[in-house]
Amino acid sequence: MARSKSVWVCQNCGAESPKWIGRCPVCGEWNTYVEEIVAKPLKNAVTNDIISTEPPRPLSGVSSTDRQRIITNTKEFNRVLGGGIVPGSLILLGGEPGIGKSTLALQIALQLPSLTTLYISGEESAEQIKLRANRMGMPQDHILIYSETRFGYIADQIRKLKPGLVVIDSIQTITTEEIESSAGSVSQIRESAGKFLALAKQTGIPVILIGHITKEGTLAGPKVLEHIVDVVLHFEGDPKFLFRILRVLKNRFGSTSELALFEMKESGLVEITNPSELLLSHLDDNLSGIATAATLEGIRPFLIETQSLVSTAVYGTPQRTSTGFDIRRLHMLLAVLEKRAGFRLSARDVFLNIAGGLKVDDPGIDLAVTAAILSSYLDNPLPESLAFSAEIGLSGEVRPVARIEQRIGEAARLGFKKIMISGYNAQKLNLQKFRITIVAVKKMEEVIKYLFNQKN
Repeated sequence: MARSKSVWVCQNCGAESPKWIGRCPVCGEWNTYVEEIVAKPLKNAVTNDIISTEPPRPLSGVSSTDRQRIITNTKEFNRVLGGGIVPGSLILLGGEPGIGKSTLALQIALQLPSLTTLYISGEESAEQIKLRANRMGMPQDHILIYSETRFGYIADQIRKLKPGLVVIDSIQTITTEEIESSAGSVSQIRESAGKFLALAKQTGIPVILIGHITKEGTLAGPKVLEHIVDVVLHFEGDPKFLFRILRVLKNRFGSTSELALFEMKESGLVEITNPSELLLSHLDDNLSGIATAATLEGIRPFLIETQSLVSTAVYGTPQRTSTGFDIRRLHMLLAVLEKRAGFRLSARDVFLNIAGGLKVDDPGIDLAVTAAILSSYLDNPLPESLAFSAEIGLSGEVRPVARIEQRIGEAARLGFKKIMISGYNAQKLNLQKFRITIVAVKKMEEVIKYLFNQKN
């Protein structure tokens, strides 16, 4: 029999301690240590670990040809992964509860009728999965449902059935015999993920692990879980809105600068190939406080609508509310407008919203945010055919942004006549090749004079 011992494990980073401590010395988090019982095998005990029988060989003798990827019918998912699912890869799909992780994984499996998919359900019953699959209206004969949480039984079925794809829903429910702690603990997650990685590499079967995230927005389990897997995908979005974003945090087989957009519908997730047209809704309305920003998500350009409302502070203390934009950066931009441009915003309520429920951290939308705020403050609508793409500095200068040519090209493709950018970006561009008028500015004074024909 295996001897067991009790250790205290940090649920945030996986650090171990022989006793309870209040603050983790590794990650600095408080009250994250939980006692776990870990079974250690005897010295002469034979374990059931997956052992590779392939002998060592020279690196020069290893074939460098790429494996044939599994191409799904969801083009956005293929693009995020770098061209499709690599055989033998371990993919971690994380996201908040109810965001659509299980729906996305099941939809990907249903769209591969030529491959047998083994769907391991540790949370939902087979009847629940059947109801979700019926709403999608796709063939289901190639999907095998197996409700099990013990790794040993799951591994036996994988070796026996040899499916083309395995989906684990979720990794927090899987347990191994070597670890005596409860399911979802750091030790169980780390051990289970390591075994699934070894199994995937040995059999060449790709495995998708569905993982939950904590209330802080990070993947549940230690950071070592992200180091173990080949690909880390983060599925995010506000459940109150229809849009979902699939981001790549790690990809051993492609770029980490890709993302995909989906729209949640009753029949499943629908990929959005042209997000700019959906995110712009008031191009024909002559409304103040609305500006269009040319932004980037990863390496993909698209246009979003920034909405602002500036009103008199009724309760004495001005309110600052931001949805989809960093509130601290909003405070900085308001201070710049007050100090450098002379607008008295300290006694005004300022509300900012990024349309569509998206969260944007690109500094290239600073100019659009300030333009929307000034438009609402002066109650003066901005030109409908004008887009913005520049960063605002603390001294009021209009700073350049990366990949400006892609931003300009996206604005021109959607029919915008003009785009306002930093003059420092314009110095390095061949303005004649664009089918759109470039408005180059270097200071906030130039922006205000151009938009509102006044000096402040």
